Amino acid sequence: MPAMQIQTYAGTAINTTLAALAPVSGDSLSVANFAIGKLAWLVQVWCDVQAAGTLRIRSPKMHDNVNGLRIDTIASDAKPLLPWGAMQPLYPNDSLIVELAGSATAGDIEYVVLLEYFDEMPGVGARLFSWDQIKGRIDQLLTVENTIATGSTAAYGGSEAINAEIDQFQQGVDYALLGYKVDIECAAIGYRAIDFGNLRIGGPGDEADPDLYSNWFVRLSNDYGKPMIPVFNGSNKASVLVDAVQDENGADTTITTYLARLRAA
Repeated sequence: MPAMQIQTYAGTAINTTLAALAPVSGDSLSVANFAIGKLAWLVQVWCDVQAAGTLRIRSPKMHDNVNGLRIDTIASDAKPLLPWGAMQPLYPNDSLIVELAGSATAGDIEYVVLLEYFDEMPGVGARLFSWDQIKGRIDQLLTVENTIATGSTAAYGGSEAINAEIDQFQQGVDYALLGYKVDIECAAIGYRAIDFGNLRIGGPGDEADPDLYSNWFVRLSNDYGKPMIPVFNGSNKASVLVDAVQDENGADTTITTYLARLRAA
C-alpha cells in the first residue's frame, strides 16, 4: 500500500551561511527503506524562516550532488516551493543533507519541511485514495477545529484527537481528509492515525492563502497523479491526532480541518 509523510528539520540562530539542520524528534534524515522495485519521491518542500536566506537539500544520489535543490527563502512565507506536478526521486536508505541559511538572532528557530510519497512501504498500511476514487462517494461536508498549544521548542506539540473539541463523527463511517486552514502561521501541521500507517501527514502552516490549503490533499492527488487523500474510519476518531510545529515564540494556532463523509464503496 502507498504511504505519505512529512519530515521536519530545524536549526536555531543558524546565521547567514548554509548550515545543516537536525530532524525534529521522531523524524529522520534517512529515506525510509521502501519496498524493492517500488518508487518514492520528494513531492514538496517548504520552510518557515524569520530572515530571508537560502535552503539546500542534497544527497550523493541527486543529479547535482553539490547544490541539489537550492532555493532562496522569504521570511514568514511557508508556501510550497517546488513546481506542482514534478517530483524528485528518492532512494532507499539515502542520507539527505538539509541545510539552511537564515536568522542570526539568538533563539530564532527556523524550519525546512519535506513531503515524501512512497508507492509502497513495508509494514505501513495507509488508506490513501485518489480524487476519482472518492468524489462520487461524498455524502456530506463537515469541519472540525483543533486549537493546538504548539510550545516554543523545535518539536511537534499540542497533540490532540481530531474529535477533542468538536465530536459529531459517526461510528463505522469513512471520512476523507480534504484539506485544512490555520489562523496563525506555523512551520507545519500534522495528522497521525492508524489509518494513515501511523505516519505524520500534513502541510504548511501558512495562514495567508487559505484557498491553497482547503483542498490540500485533493490538489496533491490531482497534480501528482497519486492516491494522496487520507481516509479514516469514524470509529478510529480518537486515534486521529492533530499537532503542529512552531518557532520559539510559541504562538498557538487553530486548525480547521475540511472533511467529507463518504458513502460505502
